[in-house]
Amino acid sequence: MKFTLSWLKEHLETDASVEEIAEALTDLGLEVEGVEDRAARLKAFTLARVVSAEQHPDADRLRVCMVETDEGMKQIVCGAPNARAGITVVLARPGDYVPGIDVTLSVGKIRGVESHGMMASERELELSDEHSGIIELPSGEVGQRFTDWLAANDPARVDPVIEIAITPNRQDALGVHGIARDLAARGLGKLKPHDPEPVKGTFPCPIGVSIDADTLDVAPHWAGRVIRGVKNGPSPQWLQDRLRAIGLRPISALVDVTNFFTYDMNRPLHVFDADKVKGNLRVHRAKGGESLLALDEKTYTAAPGHTLISDENGAESLAGIMGGEETGCTEETVNVYVESAYWDPVHVAHTGRDLKINSDARYRFERGVDPEYTLPGLEAATRMILDLCGGEPSEVSEAGAPLKTARSYPLDTARVISLVGMEIPKAEQVRILTSLGFSATGAGDVLEVWVPSWRRDVQGEADLVEEVARVASLTKLEPKPLRRAKAGVPKAVLTPMQLRERAGRRTAAALGYNECVTYSFIDRASAQLFGGGSDDVMLENPISSEMSHMRPALLPGLLQAAARNQARGMMDLALFEVGHAFHGGEPGEQHLQVAGLLIGQTGPRGPHGGRRPVDVFDVKADAEALLAAMGAPASAQILRGAPEWWHPGRHGMVCLGPKKVLGIFGELHPKVLRAMDVKGPAMGFTLFPAEIPMPKSAGASRGAVEMSDFQAVERDFAFVVDAGVEAAVLVNAAAGADKALIEEVRVFDEFVGGSLGDGRKSIAFSVRMQPKDKTLTDEEIEAVAAKIVAKVEKASGGVLRG
Repeated sequence: MKFTLSWLKEHLETDASVEEIAEALTDLGLEVEGVEDRAARLKAFTLARVVSAEQHPDADRLRVCMVETDEGMKQIVCGAPNARAGITVVLARPGDYVPGIDVTLSVGKIRGVESHGMMASERELELSDEHSGIIELPSGEVGQRFTDWLAANDPARVDPVIEIAITPNRQDALGVHGIARDLAARGLGKLKPHDPEPVKGTFPCPIGVSIDADTLDVAPHWAGRVIRGVKNGPSPQWLQDRLRAIGLRPISALVDVTNFFTYDMNRPLHVFDADKVKGNLRVHRAKGGESLLALDEKTYTAAPGHTLISDENGAESLAGIMGGEETGCTEETVNVYVESAYWDPVHVAHTGRDLKINSDARYRFERGVDPEYTLPGLEAATRMILDLCGGEPSEVSEAGAPLKTARSYPLDTARVISLVGMEIPKAEQVRILTSLGFSATGAGDVLEVWVPSWRRDVQGEADLVEEVARVASLTKLEPKPLRRAKAGVPKAVLTPMQLRERAGRRTAAALGYNECVTYSFIDRASAQLFGGGSDDVMLENPISSEMSHMRPALLPGLLQAAARNQARGMMDLALFEVGHAFHGGEPGEQHLQVAGLLIGQTGPRGPHGGRRPVDVFDVKADAEALLAAMGAPASAQILRGAPEWWHPGRHGMVCLGPKKVLGIFGELHPKVLRAMDVKGPAMGFTLFPAEIPMPKSAGASRGAVEMSDFQAVERDFAFVVDAGVEAAVLVNAAAGADKALIEEVRVFDEFVGGSLGDGRKSIAFSVRMQPKDKTLTDEEIEAVAAKIVAKVEKASGGVLRG
């Protein structure tokens, strides 16, 4: 939306500068996108007077002029036919940039005669297309700035142009009057009244209009009249200057009037050549197939349901969007029919989108014009047409009726203060609302506020609060700390599970893993590899075929990320993710996981040979570190029996019992890696934070360290067992021999085959016994050792190695 400063002052009595107005508009929510200072490019030019003009010795069309300037007499060669002694001209000196010819002047010779500058024409200064001669000014002093002379004698040429961005909810600001209303409410001036007086018709309107019954919902009100005996031609200079300033091309007085009201009052109008209209006008829905040659010289075909304005010959206008060429006004028009109507915004938007037409009328009607200004807008336009073109007006012809837009909402003035956070007195709130066109009644804190017809965006108390806040200016809002709900140390904001999740994320990052954030959707094939892919978790409207199902685990996303990195030459990867996996399609059928993936080597190549492929024990150590950080007890067991996407012999489940699984670590199955195009082997882990028991004590402090005063005792044991027996069986059996006394069982050796024979192996482990109340005697130690041997032999079927 563009307008000039002088245009704004037609509606607003103000002494504010352009900078103050621009700042206020942006603060009011009408963001200023730019201010075009048209005087800036003319600031270098000054006035001068031609003292003499002699014929150039070597050119018939050139004159050598002596020009009086503020720097003394200057010799200038000029080819303008009106260059003569005694005239006041606009001078461009050497070094000045002339915008119309895109040249920076310098002292030069023209046919052997030096020229110290030039006398400019209007086209050279981009004031108009006139270039038949240099500018002759009727007044002015030598040395006076040309911009100062224009400001005093022809201000339209240096009138600043302001452009603002309009949000969809501020359709009232699509007119200069609406912008002036906002600025007046802010206190930058006084809004001038706009109450057009009705123009009395002298004869009945010869063109009738009707609205079909099935069209009244999208075309509720129409007003029009004929003005006969008009003289159409160029509009006056002031009107042409305003239209040109905002980028519109003046056409004729009748058309320029409609364009003026479109921007001045946000009231689109249309003018028909009354002599070209056959019979009466009818507003109706299109049956489909009707064609119209519009004013943009394009032919459009209406679809069923579009709203048309037709006469006896057929469609003459697309309602609310664009008129037809056949009944358009020309310089030969002597009788004109002026139309002012209200059209449904949604219907206009659909029609314009269907036909791919963008026009000023559509832009405003689809956002909503003032339904109660339909008839006043016609009266104001009639008055301007009579002033500019003469003529005799008919009586107003109406169809339908104005929409009933009266509505009110309660406004609690005390709540406004608490919501906005500023002390805005009730009287100031009332002033703001009334200056914006609202009316407020009520004695107490709660007011009844009536909304004006041009503010269709205000639909409740919240919108009223916003109006008060934006005019009061949130730039005055002072930051204040929030008061605590309760005195003392505040309670923790994060839940225990959120704290556990944060601990897992930070620990994984500290271990050298890179965090990934993958989509919760994966393809069916990948989901099926990890126990998912059922119809319960299938999306009804997936983004793509590769995002058709909710993920059953985090590992598929990490493997897809690994495949993408490997395809780009990144072979050593350490990735992790914290997020939810889905075991069903109903609300709540999801669970939190912490997953990690190791692929490649443990480190970069180096001279000391410390680089090796990652193995199961790397992810085991990382999984145990993460579980410890999230609060898991240290007494967990390592069991077999993980799902099929883990390698059957190279994995472990961290458990607190057969049914309490805290996490799984190990090597991923080669068939999974092949299916997901990952070069393996790949080690991973999946942890379940929700399965970790909550601590018995909710406090953050730890208990005192209990250290025994008595010496610990260690004994080594070696058992010969079948090769298929797991070391964990022996460790768990030994630890259970005396849970109070045995502090740790640690495997330190394994020997397979040899003298033991095929299918046999030896497992050696150390048992640490830590007494609490006395030093152990040899007899007590031997008794515990006997229990260990008995427990292990019973559990593993092995024998103590001699």
